[in-house]
Amino acid sequence: MRSGILYAALAFLCWGLFPLYFHALDEVPPLQILAHRMVWSLAFLLILLVLRRQWKWLEQVRRPRVFFSFVLSALLLSANWLVYIWSVTNHHVIEASLGYFINPLVNIMLGYLILKERMRPAQWAAIAVAALGVGWLTWQAGTVPWIALILAFSFGAYGLLRKTAALGALEGLSFETMVLFPLAAGYVIWLTVNGQNMFLTTESDTTRWLLVMAGPFTAIPLLLFATGARKIPLSILGLLQYLSPTLQFLLGVLLFKEAFTADRLVGFALIWGALILFAGEGLLRRSPAAAKT
Repeated sequence: MRSGILYAALAFLCWGLFPLYFHALDEVPPLQILAHRMVWSLAFLLILLVLRRQWKWLEQVRRPRVFFSFVLSALLLSANWLVYIWSVTNHHVIEASLGYFINPLVNIMLGYLILKERMRPAQWAAIAVAALGVGWLTWQAGTVPWIALILAFSFGAYGLLRKTAALGALEGLSFETMVLFPLAAGYVIWLTVNGQNMFLTTESDTTRWLLVMAGPFTAIPLLLFATGARKIPLSILGLLQYLSPTLQFLLGVLLFKEAFTADRLVGFALIWGALILFAGEGLLRRSPAAAKT
């Protein structure tokens, strides 16, 4: 249990600190960061697969259902990455954190709609309160918080596909990056030919190293998460996942000095209230079960 909590907490800590990494790459266009992230992620994952001699899973991806499900999950993951990178480099860290606060509630809703899971009254109430929060933010800003909603729903749909996937964390991420690699490598080659590849044109060695480190920075948190998730109950995992958007939110307000008005606070407070309702109900339901064992 302790090691599982440690692994999962480290994964969410890494994801929570990601704005620092992408903010350090603000001179690189988001699409270029995404392309390099795909290229260097595959290089890092292939090294792991070689060291572990883990290749039997390639037989499974020959099945059309497995193949196309991972093509779809790869597209969802790349869309999530691109929007997140753009939001950080364009000073929308607070709204990006909102997306990951909403994500657990999106997961519940997708489970109800797609997997036909039953929803308890408290879960319905949590979703309703969160919807009020999003509605308030939309009314105050005069526009829908698209960044938050795209991040929440794209990662929710990605999680749904991975929940029912035939491959594990390392194998699944490896195949997703293999699917995306031709597009990413082709784009990097096009940038190089046209003299726009920041990896080559930048005068900063730090920027080059940061682009290379996109590989391990992407894979390591996912592997930590997969390891931790196997060792702890979902209720504890669900509570730990709020560590990531909380850190992102604090970085946006305290470090990057993004505007956070009283009007926005009302919307966030409604969503935080929905999460407290959701988490509290889950803990209360788990306590009697734990007492019986």
